[in-house]
Amino acid sequence: MFKFLASVRDEMKVVTWPTGKQLRKDVSTVIQTTILFAIFFAVVDLGIKAIINLFV
Repeated sequence: MFKFLASVRDEMKVVTWPTGKQLRKDVSTVIQTTILFAIFFAVVDLGIKAIINLFV
């Protein structure tokens, strides 16, 4: 178990971590994409609901 944790610690030192600026940019991109998809699916849902209501 300790050998595993030591290897994890060593591997974490090798990882290239993003800068604060890059992290903020990536988080912003994820949030914007999530909002756009939410709006898209809301519009599609309203459209499908309107089409169904035409036939019911």
